[in-house]
Amino acid sequence: MSIEIVKSRRATVEAPPAMQSPEIAALAGATASNRSAIYRRLSPQVLRQSLRKMHLIRRFEEGAEDAYMRGLVHGTMHLSIGQEASAVGICLPLGDDDYITSTHRGHGHCIAKGAEVARMFAEFFGKEDGYCRGRGGSMHIADVSKGNIGANGIVGGGIPIAVGVALSMKKQKRQSVVVSFFGDGANNEGAFHEALNMASIWKLPVIFVCENNGYGMSTSTERSTAVKNVAERAEAYAMPGVIVDGNSFADVAQASFDAVERARRGEGPTLIESKTYRIRGHSRSDRNRYRTKEEIEAWQARDPIHGFETELVELDLVSPSEIEAIRAEVEREIADGIEFAKASPEPSVDELTRYVYTE
Repeated sequence: MSIEIVKSRRATVEAPPAMQSPEIAALAGATASNRSAIYRRLSPQVLRQSLRKMHLIRRFEEGAEDAYMRGLVHGTMHLSIGQEASAVGICLPLGDDDYITSTHRGHGHCIAKGAEVARMFAEFFGKEDGYCRGRGGSMHIADVSKGNIGANGIVGGGIPIAVGVALSMKKQKRQSVVVSFFGDGANNEGAFHEALNMASIWKLPVIFVCENNGYGMSTSTERSTAVKNVAERAEAYAMPGVIVDGNSFADVAQASFDAVERARRGEGPTLIESKTYRIRGHSRSDRNRYRTKEEIEAWQARDPIHGFETELVELDLVSPSEIEAIRAEVEREIADGIEFAKASPEPSVDELTRYVYTE
């Protein structure tokens, strides 16, 4: 089983020479013909909606971070700023009848799957109008009506759940597929290997998506993972292993369409490794002493939102004025969402255990 590298469509925003590992260089050296394939498949309206979702994810997390600093959010949070293309690109082929499992860094997945930021803010603030009535907080948002089974604070915890849901879909002879998001740290958990093995044996309609941002907390993948690429582990379980530039919307979307279509045809699972980067630390308590300023700045130069906007303008699929309108619309939605959360009622102590179990 060979490992397929889907090359980047953005040669103009590749990482500086200091960051040019062979893998990044391979991912960043793509042709315009590769780039245009997915754009020909999607309508300008869908592409604009995708850009809007990426902006919404970014501004939601920046708004949540600001609310945390102001004392409106308690505990901690894990931000995915810099990983927006991965969430939106993967979820693009999915409908409400398809499912995802997410991670502690899952705000982007929620929004990409159709969550309302107002209810997400309410959940962050611990309010009754939140998706989980304020009981879940940042790491446990779920919206089953949109196929979002929920985020999970356990590293790798969502992977076997996704396999169980995929088995259920197959037994019911439904066309639904399941996407399981997880980070690079989860690929060294036993649940990862058990789940991939079972999914392959039963040819389940599940797509495993490793968002490899280079670090499991403060430990780099170079120090924690024996293989060079997480996607190489697909070979052991007789499924395709695909490496994509996680900062390229086009790369991620193409890989997701291929994997989803394969799953719907009954051909089984795919492992996608989305190589990306989190600009913020692991969590709000991360002091970032394990990364250099130069490394962070090098990845900031490959910002997925800026790269996507540049491509759309170059292909005449969106105008600069339309981009400004999208940004302004997102700003209003974020501001309204925060006000909605502030006005939402606090949970009653008398109903502390309500909604904990299915009624």
